[in-house]
Amino acid sequence: MAQKHESCLTNGYLDTRLDWVAGMIAGVRLRDLPTFIRTTDPDDVMLNITMKQCELDAPAADGILLNTFDGLERAALDAIRARLPNTIAREDGRCAAWLDAHADAAVVYANFGSITVMGRAQVGEFARGLAAAGAPFLWVIRPDMVRDAGDGDGEPLLPEGFEEEVVASGSGRGLMVGWCDQEAVLGHRETGAFLSHCGWNSTVESLAAGVPMLCWPFFSEQVTNCRYACEEWGVGVEMARDAGRREVEAAVREVMGGGEKAAAMRRKAAEWKEKAAAAAVAPGGSSRRNLKSLFAEIAGGVQPVINPV
Repeated sequence: MAQKHESCLTNGYLDTRLDWVAGMIAGVRLRDLPTFIRTTDPDDVMLNITMKQCELDAPAADGILLNTFDGLERAALDAIRARLPNTIAREDGRCAAWLDAHADAAVVYANFGSITVMGRAQVGEFARGLAAAGAPFLWVIRPDMVRDAGDGDGEPLLPEGFEEEVVASGSGRGLMVGWCDQEAVLGHRETGAFLSHCGWNSTVESLAAGVPMLCWPFFSEQVTNCRYACEEWGVGVEMARDAGRREVEAAVREVMGGGEKAAAMRRKAAEWKEKAAAAAVAPGGSSRRNLKSLFAEIAGGVQPVINPV
């Protein structure tokens, strides 16, 4: 679109009616659009922030919270839903039945969260490492997780023969899904270890479920969470950022094996599960007391009593 002259802001051009903006009311004019995008400067800060939010941030979001309701802006909401149909990841219903077919604590669950991205070569290394370790595994690979998956060169995402050997062979060695109910998977008795990016939500959910961790921190606070999981809480084994198939295989064997370190991690994980249930969320537990205190403050302005969790 050609850049407009500044005179367009004052010469009546803003009275131009628009019929191409999906979801907008009939007869809407240029002047009716938000003022912070009413500019003739293509480098305007607010214009570019808005474009980034619409073109990049919103499609990548797990969910979008809008302060409106269907009856008020139905046409606009329908247009948004048509453009962003997959903002909430759909869980794969095969997970529970697949887990049921395995022995207690035998499965490695791998999930790197909702925003971590990997290169295709790195996915291949993890695939080979998981396969070589021998333990059955449930691996969540989001559609947007692999940054170079769609570069058009025709190369498959997973190593040649991997799916036939591990996933489609009927051996039950592996299940690949786009998303799952993580709390249900971690709470399943067949899940024996969690290969994780160590995001805080995943870390706490793993501790609450009593599942040891194979820690592969990606960025931000994940490296701190990894250190605590491995050194302070005694439930994890750390893998290097550039871990390849041999490191992945070794970590899986260490956590899933019968050695003393694996046994110690399972004991510590069980202890943290008990603490989370009994000391935090059970009646009288610290988290429940704090939450009740927060509700009381919201409901009646009562000063909360904060207790350590």
